[in-house]
Amino acid sequence: MGSHFTFTAVSADDSLAWRALRAGLGEAQRIDHLFSYWDSTSQVVKINRMAGVRPVVVDAEVYDLIARTLKISALTDGAFDITFASGDKIYNFDRQAYPALPDSATVRRSVHRIGWQKVRLDPATRAVFLPDKGMRINLAGVLQGYGVRRAQELMKRMGIAGGLINGSGDVYCWGKQADGSGWRIAIGDPARPRTLSSWLTVSDMAVVTAGNYEQYFTVGGKYYGHIINPHTGYPATGLRSVTIICPDVELADALDDAVFVLGPQAGLALVNRLKGVDCTLIADDGQTLVSRGMQLNSYHSAAPAAAKP
Repeated sequence: MGSHFTFTAVSADDSLAWRALRAGLGEAQRIDHLFSYWDSTSQVVKINRMAGVRPVVVDAEVYDLIARTLKISALTDGAFDITFASGDKIYNFDRQAYPALPDSATVRRSVHRIGWQKVRLDPATRAVFLPDKGMRINLAGVLQGYGVRRAQELMKRMGIAGGLINGSGDVYCWGKQADGSGWRIAIGDPARPRTLSSWLTVSDMAVVTAGNYEQYFTVGGKYYGHIINPHTGYPATGLRSVTIICPDVELADALDDAVFVLGPQAGLALVNRLKGVDCTLIADDGQTLVSRGMQLNSYHSAAPAAAKP
């Protein structure tokens, strides 16, 4: 998945904890191999190779995850779209300053193959078909969350009653820490790298963050992050950081990108419509917006036990 994963297991049985950690890591590696956009043997690559040619029969696990992503696309009016990989690469997110954005015609052409509605699923055969030549899917926007969820489920079945998995900012924690306290998760401050803006204490909950402060370029002093609006082809603007809090880490992983694309007002409105989902958003101007059920603590009030980037 091109990401750094960390695994924490809380157990009185050291041997069990180490077995569970190895099993969780192995599960993440299995998912990486199965869904990889880069591994020539992955089922996602096979689907992409056969775009415009024929449907590809895939494992139930692959079929089901793709089907769930299309439901998220419908929910977010296409703000989340796994066919974003069909777009042309016209930007370099290398933290450099550029004189101008690409011209509008180039940007429009870059997204003409994108469209989640085009993906054809056949539940009878578990076949996936991309009808247009050059069309591609990439599950990067949900795969870390899915990998964390599957690894956590495996570790819990093995008897690990408390733990934390961090898939490069996609955090899921369950149970308690070794001292019996909840898990304290920090949210970074985009304006000041390696510093914290706030924190919260959670258990049996996902905390997932997307930001544009690591992969970006600037034009005229304005930041343009790596999350592309699949409708327009331009980088999503208006937000520097999106943090989603909900019990389902897979859903949270998809929603953070969707909210980023929707922007501050529409993104916040979406989260406020969803049961059991909360968010905190940091806008381009530094303003912090929170959903109706969100409660944050200032980073000055205590140091966090587990920090998010």
